[in-house]
Amino acid sequence: MRDDEANLNKDRLALALEAAGLDLWENDLVTGAVTRKATKTFAELGFTEEEIASAVPDIYGLFHPDDVDTVRQAVADHLAGVTPQYRCEFRLRSKQGEWVWFANYGRIMDTHTATPGRRLIGVTFNIDDRKRREDEIAQINQQLVEQNRLLQQLNATLELLAAKDSLTGLCNRRTLMELGANECKRAERFGHPLSVLVVDIDFFKAVNDAWGHFSGDRMICAVANVCAARRRSGVDIVARFGGEEFVIVLPETDSASALRAAEALRAEVASMSVPVNDEGVHLSVTVSIGVSTGLPGREYSFEALVNRADHALYQAKGTGRNTVYCADLP
Repeated sequence: MRDDEANLNKDRLALALEAAGLDLWENDLVTGAVTRKATKTFAELGFTEEEIASAVPDIYGLFHPDDVDTVRQAVADHLAGVTPQYRCEFRLRSKQGEWVWFANYGRIMDTHTATPGRRLIGVTFNIDDRKRREDEIAQINQQLVEQNRLLQQLNATLELLAAKDSLTGLCNRRTLMELGANECKRAERFGHPLSVLVVDIDFFKAVNDAWGHFSGDRMICAVANVCAARRRSGVDIVARFGGEEFVIVLPETDSASALRAAEALRAEVASMSVPVNDEGVHLSVTVSIGVSTGLPGREYSFEALVNRADHALYQAKGTGRNTVYCADLP
């Protein structure tokens, strides 16, 4: 090839590299000498020609400490034939002390010579903008992950609030009706009895009128705690049905057993006194309880059981309160 033709090709190569934002370099892997310096890269880092000359022999001194092993391994993998190309991304320290991201692509170009593996030729190009965008995206993704976690927590809290009574922590009415309907289906399927207790605090309106709603809330919570403490874990359902009224569902429980459970609950409530204010005033409290039982072999709905127990409750109150009354489905 004539000299003028070779020079033209070099000019064309230089123009193509410049247009692509690439910086050509070449290293002698035998001697360690840099036979072609990546001057454009060093210029971008703010170094002068003289500073480049002094920096090249100690090029690894400019690499980020976390990237040195990565670069060395990438070179070793290519030399060993593990990778068809030498590829690596790394950070270099600018003259001002900032870390700038670059990428290297290169290949061993003398595999068929007497001393193969000597000439490593490649290009370097600036990828700092891309990396910063990636970091921004990673931060945004991390923020989204955190927001999703918080949303999941919020949804779980909302689901809990939707299922629980905010004052007592018991099941609310909606949850009760869903769970109770399922228990009815199970009782019909397996032929088990299912009993329902409706519990109402006696003379509750008088307590509210005389001592205020906060005192009434304390009384509601006290009775709720007794109801919750007496349930069989994982079996019975205890709910605040509304106001001062509670519903207890007793799966696989017949009328006689339900009556005994209701009487024990009534007696425990009657034996306690409830602090209705911070001045130490205590009030005695009683409850009236209506009981209804769905019997095996009969079709019934949970709503019908609750209505029947509610009717029994009013009969209990009609007898003077602080009592239990049972009504079976006809």
